[in-house]
Amino acid sequence: MATTAIFGAGVMGETLLSGLLRAGRPADSLVITERRADRAAELTERYGVRVLENAEAAAAASTLVLVVKPQDMGALLDEIAPHVEAGDLVVSLAAGITTSFVESRLPQGRSVVRVMPNTPALVDQGMAAVSAGAHCGPEHLTEAQSLLAATGKVLEVPEKLQDAVTAISGSGPAYIFYVVEAMIEAGVVLGMPRSTATELVVQTLFGAATMIKETGQHPTVLREQVTSPGGTTAAALRVMDDHKVRAAFISAMEAAATRSRELAGG
Repeated sequence: MATTAIFGAGVMGETLLSGLLRAGRPADSLVITERRADRAAELTERYGVRVLENAEAAAAASTLVLVVKPQDMGALLDEIAPHVEAGDLVVSLAAGITTSFVESRLPQGRSVVRVMPNTPALVDQGMAAVSAGAHCGPEHLTEAQSLLAATGKVLEVPEKLQDAVTAISGSGPAYIFYVVEAMIEAGVVLGMPRSTATELVVQTLFGAATMIKETGQHPTVLREQVTSPGGTTAAALRVMDDHKVRAAFISAMEAAATRSRELAGG
């Protein structure tokens, strides 16, 4: 099997690595890069994969997955560019980094795919959006999709939507965790043990998400089913409307999309 190199052994890099191994990729077909010697040793022991320097990994691999911070992408591309051959696939998972930016740092005509993943990939429930670059053929797009499918669901989108994807699903888990924190705190304020409040909130979240996914009904319909006229839910929702919670969520996601565009501009 052709070699896949993962550049960057942070949370998402390790998540992708472990997902590929669980999906059946042989360890000897995967390499990873990591600057810290202790972290490199940990990865080798845990997963049985080789840890190489950036240039070595680029030379060894036909699929190069770049999982570094946006501000580190330029330097990494400059380092690996001489080793990216025609026919190789370069997959970028950095927020805000466009395919044209990656292509401009590589030899002419190289195949690039941009991906926005999210952290539920840690539990194989990720949502990844992929966009093909100017020179990416169907076979390379399929390969990128198969990489991300190891950790969840994959959706192809036009690249112009990637900033919106970043704002919705890329940053989205943080919004959910934020709401869960608030609901747990409310339980504590109402006199409930924190462990009990946590179990109630987490299962409620899981159940509500499952209902949306499995019933196929619009969230408005499901919300109305819970909201009896003059009841407790209606009272709570009225307070949320008074505090413009819906508008705050929309504004927050607009801010995230704006920041994604700023990252693309350096």
